[in-house]
Amino acid sequence: MGNQMRHVAKLMAVSAFTALMSTTAAFAQTPKDTIVMAKQIDDIITLDPAEAFEFSGVEVGANVYDKLINIDIAKNNELIPDLAESWTVSPDNLTYTFKLRKGVKFHSGNPLTAADVVYSFQRAVTLNKSPGFILRQFGFVAENVLDKVKAVDDHTVQITVSKPFAPTFFYNCLTSGVAAIVDSKLVKANVKDGDWGNGWLKLNSAGSGAYKVRSYRPNEQYTLDANESWWKGAPKSKRIVVRHVAEPASQRLLVEKGDVDIARNLSKDQLAAVKSNEAIKIVQGDKGYILYLGLNQKNPNLAKPEVREALKLLVDYASIEKNILEGTYRGHESFLPQGFLGAISDKPYSLNVAKAKELLAKAGLANGFTVTMDTRSVAPITDIAQAIQATWAQAGVKLEIIPGDGKQTLTKYRARTHDIYIGQWGPDYLDPHTNAETFAINEDNGEEAKSKTLAWRNAWDIPEMTKVTQGAVLEADAAKRKTTYEGLQREHQKVSPFVIMFQQIEVSAERKNVNGWVIGPSSDTNRYATIVKN
Repeated sequence: MGNQMRHVAKLMAVSAFTALMSTTAAFAQTPKDTIVMAKQIDDIITLDPAEAFEFSGVEVGANVYDKLINIDIAKNNELIPDLAESWTVSPDNLTYTFKLRKGVKFHSGNPLTAADVVYSFQRAVTLNKSPGFILRQFGFVAENVLDKVKAVDDHTVQITVSKPFAPTFFYNCLTSGVAAIVDSKLVKANVKDGDWGNGWLKLNSAGSGAYKVRSYRPNEQYTLDANESWWKGAPKSKRIVVRHVAEPASQRLLVEKGDVDIARNLSKDQLAAVKSNEAIKIVQGDKGYILYLGLNQKNPNLAKPEVREALKLLVDYASIEKNILEGTYRGHESFLPQGFLGAISDKPYSLNVAKAKELLAKAGLANGFTVTMDTRSVAPITDIAQAIQATWAQAGVKLEIIPGDGKQTLTKYRARTHDIYIGQWGPDYLDPHTNAETFAINEDNGEEAKSKTLAWRNAWDIPEMTKVTQGAVLEADAAKRKTTYEGLQREHQKVSPFVIMFQQIEVSAERKNVNGWVIGPSSDTNRYATIVKN
């Protein structure tokens, strides 16, 4: 970049920051009882726990709603009681009985009863939004859910599943956002045209958790107020404000100035810059988020095995990690994140333009081809897409980047109208099936399929791999499950339409007077209740 261009870029950055600061004056010198975060939240589509399936929306739900069971990340992700104070499973692993905690109240003041649990399951299964498959995989459908999920009495719930799944798998699924328990009376009061309150819950909440939604303005911010009567004890901070700040440079300036307490999306360069600031500290945690490309098999060129392998060989993984992602992601080329049962560390692909050209020629595309990639307009996604664009061009693959916000790109991806999608996938619960199911199962490749996994989104029809993956979740022997997942991933690396590249290390920069912010392995485990400002 020439000197003149650098000058123009600096002026643009100053102008953008000045505009940003003009909208944030109210947040300067943040109140002691309020935590203000700067974060990219343009991926939020809804706050309804039965529908939210994006990182930011799920994180909101984790701090607003309670579940039957939760996990303790301080104890190696141990399953712990939440709204259910105890539970048992029948000898045949088909029927589960949960005893509910007494005295729990929703934010509205309504008492928690077994009827709320039954309604929450019925609602999520019947709506069958993006995360609905997490519950429906246990044999629940709209027609039978009330037979399968029953209130024995006001504080006892009985759930019957369709197969003898490994119990820990079922329990882990109950820690996901879609299994959140909603205030049935409040939700029913806000139903319109039989929508199960979905329209109202897009912007509001009906939970019993640490916080309740005060306000949400899409692509701007959400504000949560503490639930002072939370059964676990009042949260440390009375209010959480999370503001959408897309640019890492702007987030850095805001946290250094003290206009926000925590910056959530700093890039490699921004993190290096703030490390020398004595008023700032760095908090990080290993995240189960996988960064990958999805190649839609509806595109005839991308459906060729040789093309899929060629594109994997045209990514300069090492250079992207070093120059764009250092300290925020590490190289990882399989669908199970490190830390999960059965995870492998194999990295079979690296940049090899000559080999890629041979494969393209074998596929009848010696002169390359043109293809598009839907790309979320945030760092580092845009930077990674541009780096891939440059190396693919070396083999004649002309990549057109189509920018959009998180909601736009996800909506198109879920409709299977993309060529290539670049994005992240995070675990919905801490069991290997969470990623195996979505990357390696596609029960029905039709447009109206009930289960719309990532394999489905990319129109990858895999009946045999689906059987293997489905069988793994019924295996009670952990060692045998581990071996199955290891073999499954190695086969997946060779043949799948997924270019899996990196695993995230989530890093936040926070003011030194802020404590208690703990980053968990999933969006469901980023929790606000312990954050306090001294």
